[in-house]
Amino acid sequence: MTGQIMEAVNSGRYDLSKLAVLITQTGGGCRATNYIALIRKALRDAGHPEIPVISIAFAKLDEVNPGFKITVPILKRAVFAILIGDAIMQMLYRTRPYEAEPGSAQALYDKYMARAREMAPTYTRASVRKFMTECVHEFDNLPLVNDRSKPRVGVVGEILVKFHPTANNNVVEVIEREGCEAVVPGLMEFFLFGMLNRKAQKAEIGAKTSDVMGRMAMLKMVNWMREPINELFKQSKHFDPYTDIEELGEKAKTILSLCNNMGEGWLLTAEMVELIEGGTPNIVVCSPFACLPNHVVGKSVIKELRRQHPQANVVAVDYDPGASEVNQLNRIKLMVSVAKERHPELGRASAK
Repeated sequence: MTGQIMEAVNSGRYDLSKLAVLITQTGGGCRATNYIALIRKALRDAGHPEIPVISIAFAKLDEVNPGFKITVPILKRAVFAILIGDAIMQMLYRTRPYEAEPGSAQALYDKYMARAREMAPTYTRASVRKFMTECVHEFDNLPLVNDRSKPRVGVVGEILVKFHPTANNNVVEVIEREGCEAVVPGLMEFFLFGMLNRKAQKAEIGAKTSDVMGRMAMLKMVNWMREPINELFKQSKHFDPYTDIEELGEKAKTILSLCNNMGEGWLLTAEMVELIEGGTPNIVVCSPFACLPNHVVGKSVIKELRRQHPQANVVAVDYDPGASEVNQLNRIKLMVSVAKERHPELGRASAK
């Protein structure tokens, strides 16, 4: 991440007198909490100490950002941006492996992402509903061939490595290249998980009632904002609506305590259970090398996950600049080979 920021700063694409770096922080027990200090050091070493590095965090990290303030309208637009991004990502991954005309799904994705960027400063629930109605209709009617004939492979893990193609060596492309359909749970679930934590853990470790009520009010607001997208997905031919975050918490409780909230916490386990129960038993767990929180809620639960769900075909892959890409690829290929053997249609074909 720091390297990408410095590449952008030194690229000449930006007026450095008007440039600021914005970074979100959870404030949890993760190496990412230290990124902001590392970025500031990199900027100083490169001769740009004047470029501000702004922290966006709900935890108290003793960060002061003069001249920048998160307002309610900005926060609402950010939520809509995440909801739209999640939805378009889901539709792209659902249709691209089966598109009748190569490149047609990506073209739709590019079209609607460009429109979403233009709309971003003026997002409202009504405008998002109208926009997503058009978007879902086009993706839902994209000509497909041999739909659902490929094994589905879920991607879960640490929040950056799960979504960032540079960090995970383009794992979605690898999955599709191996003849499978990738399923990636949305980014918004990570924030909903954070909102639900106080309520989920109150019985065991306690929490102020006012704190719980405040977070639940935020959760209710986000669900209201996502409701139009969920309704469109329910009415569609190809797309699945989002599972309520409290239901995901109940799924996680069958394997571990909801007091596991470091890093991706119980959400990572919940997403794996949800994928398996939803017809995606093949899963890649992506983690940064030596990421203890994800090893606890990702790697360590695999044995119990397989005991409860014998069909689970899970592989944990560590990603790090010094890790062997060949080893990562081989582990995924092995998982995919098992997925194809177990897939009803492909399994029958190979048996012949």
